Amino acid sequence: MCGIVAASARRNIRDILIAGLHTLEYRGYDSAGIAIQQGSHLIRLRAAGKVKDLEALLQTSPVDGHCGISHTRWATHGVPNTTNAHPHISGDQLALVHNGIIENHEELRRELQAAGYEFTSDTDTEVMVHLIARFMSSGVDLFSAVRQAVGRLRGAFAIAVVSAAEPGVVVGARQGSPLVLGVGHDEHFLASDVYPLLGETDKFVFLQEGDVVRLSADGYEIVDTNNDTAVRPVKQVDTRADSVQRGDYPHYMLKEIFEQPQAVAETLEGRLSATSVLPNIFGVGAEDQLKQVKQVHIVACGTSYHAGLVAHYQLEQLARIPCHAEIASEYRYRKPVVPENTLFIAISQSGETADTLAALQHAKKAGYIATLAICNVAESSIVRAADLVLMTRAGPEIGVASTKAFTTQLVALQLLVLELARLNGIDKDVYAGYVSDLARLPELLNEALSLDEEFRALSAAFTQKNHALFLGRGSHYPIAMEGALKLKEISYIHAEAYAAGELKHGPLALVDADMPVFAVAPNNKLLEKLISNIEEVSARGGELYVIADSKVVSSFQQRHGRVIGLDTGGPLLAPVVMTIPLQLLAYHVALQRGTDVDQPRNLAKSVTVE
Repeated sequence: MCGIVAASARRNIRDILIAGLHTLEYRGYDSAGIAIQQGSHLIRLRAAGKVKDLEALLQTSPVDGHCGISHTRWATHGVPNTTNAHPHISGDQLALVHNGIIENHEELRRELQAAGYEFTSDTDTEVMVHLIARFMSSGVDLFSAVRQAVGRLRGAFAIAVVSAAEPGVVVGARQGSPLVLGVGHDEHFLASDVYPLLGETDKFVFLQEGDVVRLSADGYEIVDTNNDTAVRPVKQVDTRADSVQRGDYPHYMLKEIFEQPQAVAETLEGRLSATSVLPNIFGVGAEDQLKQVKQVHIVACGTSYHAGLVAHYQLEQLARIPCHAEIASEYRYRKPVVPENTLFIAISQSGETADTLAALQHAKKAGYIATLAICNVAESSIVRAADLVLMTRAGPEIGVASTKAFTTQLVALQLLVLELARLNGIDKDVYAGYVSDLARLPELLNEALSLDEEFRALSAAFTQKNHALFLGRGSHYPIAMEGALKLKEISYIHAEAYAAGELKHGPLALVDADMPVFAVAPNNKLLEKLISNIEEVSARGGELYVIADSKVVSSFQQRHGRVIGLDTGGPLLAPVVMTIPLQLLAYHVALQRGTDVDQPRNLAKSVTVE
């Protein structure tokens, strides 16, 4: 969950490191630090808080150099403070930054303390820098010492290390956490992902599991888990550096909310004809595998899990295929019973979510007919591990609260639903109608975004609220879950979502005049049931807000509270379209409450640790 940037160049790299940390701050913002080689010394600066606090420190204590490492932290072991901030050092000769968790750190700490090494932090990371120092004390170089040290580590890690004894050299290693190598002209870089380096290079090597890399301004070398020299392809990334900037928007989240029509258009581009989903968009030969699918198992975390739940409903309704959606952190620790011809789907924005990646690796041994990744990041670990892949093409998402990643996941899954429905014999005219509906989706999302001002005005009523309830039925129950998650993530209001029919089984006890209740009301056969549930809230004095398909607004009465209508485009599209108002609601409520919208407390964007 932390962010790493390292560089070796023939120019001053301080500003490169700091700019990179700003871009990576979505991965963690509890503390930040930098270590730069100066002659035969290492200069280290650390600050509790955000990267701007490290910048302020650099104003009073400037550090320049051609080789160094940097880090922005999301705390796991040890409270967020300066002492626990990275880089960690051994003596004054070695500095290291780390993303991940070392599971055997206590064992290694005892061993190293017995050998005379002194620990100054509460982190699991510090054991690594002392372990590497211990190997170097036997006379080996930094590259060899890191290779020896990683063999002693259990857990997930991406690291970058510099030594005062080896000017211009950075050594990196990855196991279970992402790390990329940026290739420039007389300069080379390491980072947790490509985004912080896009201003410096568009050429990247995506390091594989177990890789250890030595880089300098002159070049790099990589060895694999067998300590054999490895040749990894250099790939050109066409993402523009300005795509990770806010532009004129006050927050990344708002920018990404308004990017959704274009993002969804990109998801659909080249994948639809006028009447059908195009063949083999899931990979060469995918159709032959999909023809055999009799059941689907979806695994994901957080917002991606909500997308999987929507797909669960739509797969069973349209494709008539049994489907089960499960949280990855639960799935990975059980022994699933896998019926014959079951397709496994892993959903992840980053493609590096630790629990989802572990679940996918678990699934590959469990007898599924194939594994499919729905992902936004090319060359990510999940993409490389899956048999089949469908990229969402959402573009960089920097705001911690996911928006466009979610809606593009829904659309990607809908492409799969329609393909499986076709293969399973859905009526041709019904199928063509759904395909036509999908083509209209970007237009409908633009219309939904026109409600922004209405939700800005509405948000003032929630400044002093502490709780909220979200209701939905069928495929819109997961949309209610997503609405509740967005509100709690960025406004810190306690919010829960329930299937509306469950109100009488407990949640109704919470309803009073201080409890806002949001209901998602599409135009479907469950509408009358939902209205009955809303009546229960109204009868008990609940503060009601209904987001409804424009065709059914007239079904609601004055006692049903505030009703906001929009064109949802029918049953397939409605979950996507009705997500937009809930995102706008969360954003504007957070703004009213004065919270940090893009970097909410205690959270990070990419959960690369368990």
